[in-house]
Amino acid sequence: MKENMKQRYSVFLRPWGVFYYEDHQTGKQATLKTRDKDEAFRLVAAKNENEDAPAFSLHLARVYWKAGDPTGATRTWQHVMNEIPKLKTGETHHRWLTAIKDTAFDSIRNLVVLETQAEHFLKVLETGSVSTNIYLRRVHNFALDMNWLPWPVLPKKRWPAIKFKEKRGITLAEHQAIVARELNPERKAFYQLAWHLGAAQSDLAFLEAENVDWENHVISYARKKTGSVAIMRLDEDVAEILRDLPGNGPLFPYLRSVRAGDRATEFKQRCVGLKIKGVTLHSYRYAWAERAKTAGYPERFAMEHLGQNSKAVHRAYSRKAKVELPSLGEYERQRAKFTGLRVETPAMAAAV
Repeated sequence: MKENMKQRYSVFLRPWGVFYYEDHQTGKQATLKTRDKDEAFRLVAAKNENEDAPAFSLHLARVYWKAGDPTGATRTWQHVMNEIPKLKTGETHHRWLTAIKDTAFDSIRNLVVLETQAEHFLKVLETGSVSTNIYLRRVHNFALDMNWLPWPVLPKKRWPAIKFKEKRGITLAEHQAIVARELNPERKAFYQLAWHLGAAQSDLAFLEAENVDWENHVISYARKKTGSVAIMRLDEDVAEILRDLPGNGPLFPYLRSVRAGDRATEFKQRCVGLKIKGVTLHSYRYAWAERAKTAGYPERFAMEHLGQNSKAVHRAYSRKAKVELPSLGEYERQRAKFTGLRVETPAMAAAV
């Protein structure tokens, strides 16, 4: 009896033949889900052992895990990071190759996955950036999904919150200054279409003449990032720009041949020359969404224009921007003018 009292957990049998355990510190009782006496005592012995020597139990668990996974004793985080890009393609593949070169990962590259402690990850997060936080989470989750980790290194609630820098849309004045200074016709048209269409830079760079439906005045394409279809109505400003671009094949032959990072660098150089700060090529996407919000453009139309689940639309439409909403009657008349439909007014109805 004295031996049992020294232990936190003890075994007892319920009348229906199932073994339970009792926690003598909290008084909690719970089923062991077994009718086998030997198994019940083994389970409780393991709980008591973990209570008395948690570090040893953790070590023992790792030993068992390694026994079931022979390569687990030598698998490092660099091995995990090398495996992920193999499953990716296109820009995502390139982003992963760039991300795993982050110097913040140097402290864990050669660390065996099964020997990783929470402080190892915390050090990486402390020295890294927002991108480090994002990609370390993905690497960690990949290892869990592949059963290369028996449990999380860091619980979900202990990961530092991801805090992005505030992003803004490019202003009309900034856009006009960039276009006025651009001497290369292809780049100039690229920036002009970015303003009018709000397309992501890779989607815009890979547009082809076949994406333009001149009969119905529409541009449509599948987004490279999500696969969702973006449909954009052509107005006269856009049509005028498109007429100066190739009538067949790629609209931007050079820009589609370079990496996204190169297009971004070229744009940044132009911003630096004009002393424009805080914008990137993606700022055109934010600008379009903010303009749509301010003009009272319906969110569902904006979503169809930029592609479903666009973060730029979510961001702009969730803000309390100043909006000048047209009345329903004005909106109906504008839509009728655009589509050629006849709208019946109350006065017309009364006359009938």
